[in-house]
Amino acid sequence: MPEYEFRDVYVPRGVSRNAAARLLTEQAEYGYWELDRLRLFPDGSRRVRLRRRIIRQVRATW
Repeated sequence: MPEYEFRDVYVPRGVSRNAAARLLTEQAEYGYWELDRLRLFPDGSRRVRLRRRIIRQVRATW
């Protein structure tokens, strides 16, 4: 079963939809994050949870 690390991002209500999408796209491209959950609040703010897979290297013993 894969392991993930998570990052919570808060986007305030004054940020436009295009700016929020641009922010999340940059995180995905350069930090290898993917969208896990997005919650839109009635005041227009967003709470986003990003995740990325943890790749563990197995040490070879000779």
